[in-house]
Amino acid sequence: MRKKMMLIALLTMVTTIVWADQKPWDNGRLKVSDNQRFLMHENGTPFFWQGETGWLLPERLDRAEAEWYLQRCREEGYNVVQIQVIDAVPAINIYGQPSHINGWDMEAFASGKSGLSRISGTYTYWDHLDYIIDLARQNGIYIGMVCIWGGLVKDGKLSVDEAKEYGTFLANRYKDKPNIIWFMGGDIQGDIKPEVWNALATSIKAIDHNHLMTYHPRGRYTSAKWWSKAPWMDFHTFQSGHRRYGQRMGNADYPIPDNTEEDNWMYVDSTWAYKPIKPVLDAEPSYEDIPMGLHDKTEPHWQACDVRRYAYWSVFAGSCGHTYGHNAIMQMLKPGYPTSYGDAGDVKTWYQALNDPGFQQMKFLRQLILSFPYFERIPDQSIIQDNGSQYDRLIATRGNDYLLVYNYTSRDMKLDLRKISGAKKNVWWMNAGTGILRYLGEYDSKVLTFRHHKKGFGIERLRVGDGTSGMDGVLIAIDAQKDYLQKDQVRIANRTLGGKARDLNE
Repeated sequence: MRKKMMLIALLTMVTTIVWADQKPWDNGRLKVSDNQRFLMHENGTPFFWQGETGWLLPERLDRAEAEWYLQRCREEGYNVVQIQVIDAVPAINIYGQPSHINGWDMEAFASGKSGLSRISGTYTYWDHLDYIIDLARQNGIYIGMVCIWGGLVKDGKLSVDEAKEYGTFLANRYKDKPNIIWFMGGDIQGDIKPEVWNALATSIKAIDHNHLMTYHPRGRYTSAKWWSKAPWMDFHTFQSGHRRYGQRMGNADYPIPDNTEEDNWMYVDSTWAYKPIKPVLDAEPSYEDIPMGLHDKTEPHWQACDVRRYAYWSVFAGSCGHTYGHNAIMQMLKPGYPTSYGDAGDVKTWYQALNDPGFQQMKFLRQLILSFPYFERIPDQSIIQDNGSQYDRLIATRGNDYLLVYNYTSRDMKLDLRKISGAKKNVWWMNAGTGILRYLGEYDSKVLTFRHHKKGFGIERLRVGDGTSGMDGVLIAIDAQKDYLQKDQVRIANRTLGGKARDLNE
């Protein structure tokens, strides 16, 4: 018995080490899937983008804070963190170090370790960014590098020639890091200084052949509007933005119909209307705990149930993943730092926000999607009969032998189970806020109405706007001959690196 227990302990130790050492890029570089709708690794492993927004990470967090933040991201399953590389010229980090000391002449910072660091022993702005990227690598996280915030380009602080020099610097410094994804743009329309974005993108791509590239547009736009045929564009993103239904705010240039402000699902179809088709995701939806519309602090704040809705609507519409954001985290708020939106860092810090429900609930979507055959999944609204609009809108996605329907308001659902294979279907309900599963039974393959308030579901209707008590979730139907889920399974499976032990000696 003792030998058996020792063997079990040894196997557990080996498993822990394997998990600690396993990183996404061990499956090869990221690439676009053959059907042009998803991201994957070179060996065929799916890559579902579970993004987190840490815009001011390089400037506002010190080394210890960055380590804690990225560790918490790993624990909650995030595999991408989007950052601003610089949001000023020069940008200044927490150590008082500038991103530029001689205009756009970056020679002092050139090479993997900056020339300035070798000469003077200074821990430079770029050394700190290197440290953050390496911390992310240790945690199995990609860094989404927004090279320069769009407003700086709009204000003329980066010319075409400067963009070429900057792009060359970035590409040479980071081309061999395994965990980089490049972002052009930064909350800006692509027809503002397009020659600068082209110069920056092509300068990076001419040197760095290892990493994917995209563009981060302004709110209520998709990058495909300007860059659908750009040779450097590997996948698209859209920014569904932070406005609620009817919150037009007087914009003259308003690219979407009135009263569709929260309908982020519509950006997937509108992106795929541009050819060629490329993968797409919502890189900036409404942030948890930020005022609706951003600029009026008296407005209600978006809650956890809202960020869940944005995530499920987008992914079920066909997105290859989703990026979450939190008001306090994206600004890295803490005492002494002013806020741009809503409460300041003396009300809620970035590290307190890591305990907010939305930050911890995004992993359930990724775990759900990765529980089924990945690359065959398509959006299919024909599953739903008698659909509603706005908050009452159901949204469906399916593979060949499974279907998923997201329901935000706990309304009745009339669903056509014949859309997937199998004479019988096993059906579950998954709570989107907890990942808890409830097996509902075996059903004939026909059109059926599911009522949440009837016996068998045992849940109350969602109180819209209440992020903690919301009972939004997903109805799951699977061909009864398939075993993707077990009838006695009580929670969606954890298929992330979150919760796995780290190798502290790596």
